[in-house]
Amino acid sequence: MFIKKNDKVKVIAGKDKGKTGTVEKIFAAKDRVIVKGVNVVKKHQKPSNANPNGGIVEIEAPIHVSNVMLVDLDNDEATRVGYKVTDGKKVRISKKTGKALDK
Repeated sequence: MFIKKNDKVKVIAGKDKGKTGTVEKIFAAKDRVIVKGVNVVKKHQKPSNANPNGGIVEIEAPIHVSNVMLVDLDNDEATRVGYKVTDGKKVRISKKTGKALDK
């Protein structure tokens, strides 16, 4: 998977198209990611010890990884990701600028 935790991504498809956020969690087996502030859904919760009143809470639901693009921090634009081996390490590179994304 070309996305890692704490990457800045832009949504390219779906109801939140155009929004940007940071990746909070990755589900590699299902090819899904949770992005902060994107795909927010309302969930009804029963009262519990953690939430004694219960009620309706808003949480971020997972979004498929094909619906997000990595944002290059140099020019703040969405870019495709390539790979290059430098000094024996596999490094992600931006297809738009050709610079390394992993610092």
